[in-house]
Amino acid sequence: MGIEVITLLLFTSLLFLLAIGVPVGFALGSLSVVFTVLLWGPAGLGNIPLVIFRQASPVLLALPLFLLMASVLERSGIADALYEAIYRWTDFLAGGLAMGTVLICTIFAAMSGVSGAATVSMGLIAIPSMLKRGYNKHLATGSVAAGGVLGIVIPPSVIMIIYASITRVSVGRLFFGGIVPGVLIACMHMAYIGMKCARNPELGPPVPPEERVNVSEKLTSLKSLILPACLILLVLGVIYLGVATPTEAAGIGAFGAFVCAAVYGKLNWKLVNGAIRSTLKITCMVMWVVAAATIFNSLFIAVGGRDLIITVMAGLGVSPWIILIGMHIFLFFAGMVMDDYAIVMLAAPIFAPVAVALGFDPIWFGILFILNKQMSYLTPPYGFNLFYLKGIVPKGISMGDIYRSVIPFIVIQAIGMVLVMLFPKLATWLPSLLLR
Repeated sequence: MGIEVITLLLFTSLLFLLAIGVPVGFALGSLSVVFTVLLWGPAGLGNIPLVIFRQASPVLLALPLFLLMASVLERSGIADALYEAIYRWTDFLAGGLAMGTVLICTIFAAMSGVSGAATVSMGLIAIPSMLKRGYNKHLATGSVAAGGVLGIVIPPSVIMIIYASITRVSVGRLFFGGIVPGVLIACMHMAYIGMKCARNPELGPPVPPEERVNVSEKLTSLKSLILPACLILLVLGVIYLGVATPTEAAGIGAFGAFVCAAVYGKLNWKLVNGAIRSTLKITCMVMWVVAAATIFNSLFIAVGGRDLIITVMAGLGVSPWIILIGMHIFLFFAGMVMDDYAIVMLAAPIFAPVAVALGFDPIWFGILFILNKQMSYLTPPYGFNLFYLKGIVPKGISMGDIYRSVIPFIVIQAIGMVLVMLFPKLATWLPSLLLR
């Protein structure tokens, strides 16, 4: 059986299993076992555990620690304090609460590494507050959804850890490479909200003068920024200074999250139990996908599939940029119907070597890959953040409202990705400056 036929059968079977609703981990794992037996006989099954353990990256140890940090922060009350501070400083602006929400999500992203923590926390706090003050429901939900996904690209990012473990690029360089694009997109979101509300203040009316606070109260509220700033500087600073690896920094961040919870008076058994259970569930889910995808990718490489794809793409005779754009179009549409972790596990081992073979910088391509997956969290029908929001929004906001609310923000994220594509220094300048 030729490599071409095996590759076709392998991916056709995978798409069929996913289409009928088989979980990603089971689809990848079962296909790997079946094709291993067909190609090498039952004796080949003995290699599967060896492949999983040999391919496992120590970087993955950071995964449960960053997830624990995010889970503790979500329950610590820090989001309430941040929102109160931003609310006081933006009360005079049309659209100020929505812009402030994006800013808080940016700060939360730099502390947690996942999108769910910021989306759920700010969704519960900010959306009712904005609706109460007459904000357009699409603007309110869209700002939370768009701000929440910044945790995918702003470090520390769980998706970046998984991508780095697969492609063997530096997770530290990916972390610092995501800062400028992430902040850029956050500023673009806020600029869009500001311009839209400046043209039509009824979409996001400023807080009435009688409800605004004085300068003294505004300055007092700034103390709520101290803990988040310290935690962000601590996690990224120890990586930059070379004091700790990203995995060790994750442990420091998790400890810092418990300190934040204690300072806010929320550290109790209920928080600890809930945070650990949530971390365990997500970690187990991700690790099953990682293990299954590892043996699937090893099988694909063993039969020569990856070399075949690299050879075919390199021999197309078209500009490498055409191939790059084609890969990102595929990733965008795949994100509409597939789990993001699965896409990273399946596509990164194939696309990253192709990008390097075409002469593209691996860190720059990795940031583009992550930016593409950031959009996947908002694209219907499978976007994670859309489902997070649906579970917490007040009555009267339908799934259709949520879908409509995110469309302009998806466009902004796409523009941000194109800017990084056209100006690679946006992703490569900071890592080259800080990590020599």
